[in-house]
Amino acid sequence: MINNFNIILPEIFLSLSVFSILMIGVFIKNSFNLIFNLTMMIIIVTITIILSSPSNKEKIFLDSFIRDAFSNYFKILILLSSLFVLNSSKKFIIDNKLDKFEYPIIILLSILGMFFMVSSNDLILFYLGLELQSLSLYILASIDRDNLRSTESGIKYFVLSALSSGLLLYGCSLLYGFTGSTNFEAIANQLNRENTGAVFAMVFILVGLAFKVSAVPFHMWTPDVYEGAPTSITSYFAVVPKVAGLALLIKFMFVPFSNILLEWQTIIIFISIASMILGAVAAMVQKNLKRLLAYSSIGHIGYALAGVATGAISGYQSAIVYISIYVIMNIGAFSCLYLLKKDEQYKENISDLSGISKKHPLLAISLLIILFSLAGVPPLGGFFAKFYIFVAVLEKEMYALAIIGLLTTVMSAFYYLKIIKTIYFDDSIITFESTKNRSAQASIFASCTILITFFLYPSFLNNLVSLLFVSQ
Repeated sequence: MINNFNIILPEIFLSLSVFSILMIGVFIKNSFNLIFNLTMMIIIVTITIILSSPSNKEKIFLDSFIRDAFSNYFKILILLSSLFVLNSSKKFIIDNKLDKFEYPIIILLSILGMFFMVSSNDLILFYLGLELQSLSLYILASIDRDNLRSTESGIKYFVLSALSSGLLLYGCSLLYGFTGSTNFEAIANQLNRENTGAVFAMVFILVGLAFKVSAVPFHMWTPDVYEGAPTSITSYFAVVPKVAGLALLIKFMFVPFSNILLEWQTIIIFISIASMILGAVAAMVQKNLKRLLAYSSIGHIGYALAGVATGAISGYQSAIVYISIYVIMNIGAFSCLYLLKKDEQYKENISDLSGISKKHPLLAISLLIILFSLAGVPPLGGFFAKFYIFVAVLEKEMYALAIIGLLTTVMSAFYYLKIIKTIYFDDSIITFESTKNRSAQASIFASCTILITFFLYPSFLNNLVSLLFVSQ
């Protein structure tokens, strides 16, 4: 009994913490700062609990909940990215009067949902975790109730996400009907090419998961929600749910769908190629930085899916390395947006960056590093992320996918270089306020430092990720 308690200790601690700080928020007025600081402490303690727990594979609740190195890694990545996103966006939240005590609590609830998602070994637990995460994200997308754009983005996300959740649930019910089980490993034993109904169910589940990571052609909500939602929420959307979504995709491909590789491989290859192409082409004409980062994230998910499409452990590992470096790059990119403040307003247009290198050299060089890394320019971290993906793809002799990936990388470099050109060669238009947002500056510094120094020991992350599949 005690051992079972230890396996699910991070989830229990998070749940009790959410209930506790919710009571504080209800009974203490103007408690945003207190609850925000408590939330940061809760995240740090949860990281400590996970790091101190063993990484051996253990299951509870009739094998529906699993704790292993894979789930522990993704939980820590979710917590760390949430910690940096919250820390860097605090000043933005207060300046835009979003400092409601519910804000960090909803973030914690979404993290709790993601925890159950990545530890699920059963369709029912997986769907419960997914819905807890989704319901939290619906609220976050429209949390700025007085802003028409935020309300519109929340409605768009809610309607389309509800549709995708319905399709995913339909796929889960079909899968249960044709295999006779909701357990992932039992499904894997029953699933084969002759089981046409179960293969059909797999397509519906892939559609739902593709929506959650905003992969083409289920990406339509991403640019509008990214642009309409407050930047602090957009940065959370762009980073944390993507981590949980990719973890789920890998888990489904590796466990329940492992025996029908050829069936799902074609679908993933198509989604990967479509995401890479659309992400590269659509971003070229964007004038808003948040919309551009939305299309950029679609393209990056395409590269991560290329690793998943190999159907090999090396491909899964390269996808995990990619999403880890993607998190670092995007935390840095969005933290830069928190420094673009003028006349009590945060600027979002690319034209607002004109000539900032003359008056804001540190911000300019930070953006240069992050954008070069996003473009995959060596020797920055983003280059190695793509390098590992292409190596895994070429090992499986998927030459067409590798060639398309390389071409879209070159195409995407155009819009990153266009921003750099605007920063360094255009005439200065705006002088931004000298902000004291130390949290955002610390996030930018950490992001740039990791991206620059990654080449000193690039195999560290790869070696760490390779341990995730040892116990599988």
